Amino acid sequence: MITLEDVKKNEKVRALIAKADEYLGVIGYTEHGERHCSLAASIAYNIMTRLGKGERRAQLAAIAAYLHDIGNVINRDYHAQTAAVMAMNILDSMGMDHQEVIEVIAAIGNHDEKDGKPVSDLCAAVILADKSDVHKSRVRNPEFIKTDIHDRVNWAAKASFLRVDEVKRKVVLDINIDTTTSSVMEYFEIFLSRMVVCRRAAEFLGLKFELEINGYKLL
Repeated sequence: MITLEDVKKNEKVRALIAKADEYLGVIGYTEHGERHCSLAASIAYNIMTRLGKGERRAQLAAIAAYLHDIGNVINRDYHAQTAAVMAMNILDSMGMDHQEVIEVIAAIGNHDEKDGKPVSDLCAAVILADKSDVHKSRVRNPEFIKTDIHDRVNWAAKASFLRVDEVKRKVVLDINIDTTTSSVMEYFEIFLSRMVVCRRAAEFLGLKFELEINGYKLL
């Protein structure tokens, strides 16, 4: 069975992730490269494991999370859908079971908050993993924080962690924000739609979504 490590070793996948990140940098987006993809894969895997979904489904969620942004190599618009088609071709060529391919591409194609919805447990895990990655290390040039709100909010995020409490049936996004750099209101200004899709993803998994910033529960 194809694993996350197999996908990570695929030369085409590595090239796509690198180029997609490079092109996003050209148009001013935060980091979406190996760091983000690997972290999203790790978080998605942990979500599925903590919820007792089993090793194979955790692996599939990790694979979907790792590949979720490769569509940015074509265009930022509809990148989720193009990533899904690209992933289908790659995973088919690697010999992955067809039913598993279908589940992975559905999770990828529905991860974006603008036009996607949680359609499976894999998809819900990918959504939560992707949207929880808010951190200063994603900012390419600190000079941009003066004029770009996305860079400013990410630069202000000194730490972020997604906690899954399978006993209390909740998932908590805990963020530490330097309010001298960016206000909590600015976070909501750009990430409110992401928090909404996180709530939907959590609910699909039978969990309550909570947001804590600087130790205060806001959602």
